[in-house]
This record gives sequence, structure tokens and C-alpha cells, in this order.
Amino acid sequence: QVRLVESGGGLVQAGGPLRLSCALFGSTAGLNTMGWYRQPPGKQRDLVATISSGGSTNYADSVKGRFTISGNNAKRTVYLQMNSLKPEDTAVYYCNVRQYSIPVWGQGTQVTVSS
Repeated sequence: QVRLVESGGGLVQAGGPLRLSCALFGSTAGLNTMGWYRQPPGKQRDLVATISSGGSTNYADSVKGRFTISGNNAKRTVYLQMNSLKPEDTAVYYCNVRQYSIPVWGQGTQVTVSS
């Protein structure tokens, strides 16, 4: 089974950039969609962006034009480039993949955007 390890979170001022990375360890057999989700304090976990095995991307409306997802199974890494960050982007960000249609989650990385 694949294991995911996120990195790159931290504290950033509003308007600044941040890049999250998700490294894939173990077997990557059966992987299809990879993506990022986030969970603000006291709220549910929501989709941020996904990328399919064919390279098609999908974004939440709130991040379109500001965030870019990239990466693939061969490189064993998924990235989330976040630009023009806003305080409402503050959340724990989770990497997610589907392996044989079963969701696998990383441990999460905290992103805090100060105003």
C-alpha cells in the first residue's frame, strides 16, 4: 500500500506564496486520482484540487487562478503551488490518492496565513 508524507506547510503573510509537497512511498500500483484537501479549524475537510493519471486537473472555485496542482505517479510526488494566499486559506492540508479506488491520506501539514 502507498504511504503519503506531506511537507512545506508553515506561516505566511497574506498575498504570499507557499508550495506543498506530497511524497509517495511504497507501492504505487493501482493509483489513479491524486489530490489535496484542506480542513480549516472547526470545519469539514474539503477538496482543494485533484489531478488524474492523465494529467487533467480540477480545482475548488475558491482557489482557481491561485493554486496549481502538479505531479504524477512516475515522479512519486504531488505538489500544490499556492499563490496570493488569503487568511481564509488557513487550514490543515492533506494529500490524498486513490489506490484501487480506496482513499489513502497523509498526516496533514498546517498552513497559516496571517493578515
